[in-house]
Amino acid sequence: MVVSESSARRYALDPDVRLMLEVRDDNAAAFEELVLRYQDRLMTILRHLAGDAGQAEDLAQEIFLRVYRSRKTYEPSAKFATWFFTIANNVVSNSLRSRSRRHEHTVASRDSGPQDVLLAASSGQMPARLLDKAEMREIVRMALESIPERQRLAVLLCKFEGLSYADIAAALEATPQAVKSLLARARINLREILQPYYESGELPGKNASVNDE
Repeated sequence: MVVSESSARRYALDPDVRLMLEVRDDNAAAFEELVLRYQDRLMTILRHLAGDAGQAEDLAQEIFLRVYRSRKTYEPSAKFATWFFTIANNVVSNSLRSRSRRHEHTVASRDSGPQDVLLAASSGQMPARLLDKAEMREIVRMALESIPERQRLAVLLCKFEGLSYADIAAALEATPQAVKSLLARARINLREILQPYYESGELPGKNASVNDE
């Protein structure tokens, strides 16, 4: 990717971009600092997607390894968080597809916060019955796994990382308006996937009808 000088200067103001540029120059201390800055945020997302603390840790190690291996080709064409979570999404998507082929299903084992935000945003109402925290995490993970990958990444970057439409657009190589539409479709899909569970306890699944990209 060719990066314009103006773009490079703009993103160079991002302290994480500056750290990654040092990583590109083989500064081991800079990489350790990036790991410290991102590991907790990454694990929060991975626990929702992987559904298992051990699997989440394995994925985190793979993601940071991918980041390090990509250091020599890194260019500051977006905020570092956008670039980082794009790599994370690719690793997680590959893992989920592989696990789906093996028909493995696990249950999340730790509390976190944003899953209730997703539930409320997607349903438009509180569930008719109370869910315990472990069940809530698993249902949200299954629902997210059921929507198209670009929609899932947009939701994660928006709800978990608080990135702007412009930053999400950079990660997805789309326009901010397209991201807005993507999030709207994701919200509709999540509501349709989760509604049967609220009403009758039917689990979300990949056979659910969703509004694709």
